[in-house]
Amino acid sequence: MSATSTETRAALNQFFIEAQAKALRQVEIAVGSRDEALDIVQESMLKLASKYSDQSNSWPQLFQRILQNAIRDWYRRKKVRRFFSWNTVGDEVTDGEQTTLATDVTVDSRSPEMHSQRQQNIGAVEHALKRLPHRQQQAFLLRAWWGHDIEETAFAMGCSPGSVKTHYSRALGKLRELLGEK
Repeated sequence: MSATSTETRAALNQFFIEAQAKALRQVEIAVGSRDEALDIVQESMLKLASKYSDQSNSWPQLFQRILQNAIRDWYRRKKVRRFFSWNTVGDEVTDGEQTTLATDVTVDSRSPEMHSQRQQNIGAVEHALKRLPHRQQQAFLLRAWWGHDIEETAFAMGCSPGSVKTHYSRALGKLRELLGEK
């Protein structure tokens, strides 16, 4: 094994370590199931490692594109299962585990009241995010949470920059409405 290969593997592992918590939460919000989200993130990471490990400058964008495609594929499979299923009542997702957007943020333990209020606020935002249409949810999470610019978001979503602007603007408006802000 060459030194370059070892360095690339180490860099890719570090990228995955840094991205995994956000990616998992992003997918969990999109699909509503932690188990499904774990599978999707793992498959996306494997695909990036096997096909694009030599493109280190593009890992964040490629990973988001792979992740968004995997989420779309999950929705397509879900639609097919519902179409061919006689009983779709069992397909509804329930909230089993409670996790938050702030999985990678340390909690300020100075005040239990502050912690409680913060948890309530995060819960309200997550609930509102889950109510957004999928494309608006994608645009919001990629822009606001991951910090991607319009072009990176367009690449990840597989759409035009103008479409990203539209989805993001509508997401912000809907979130403000759902969270009771003027």
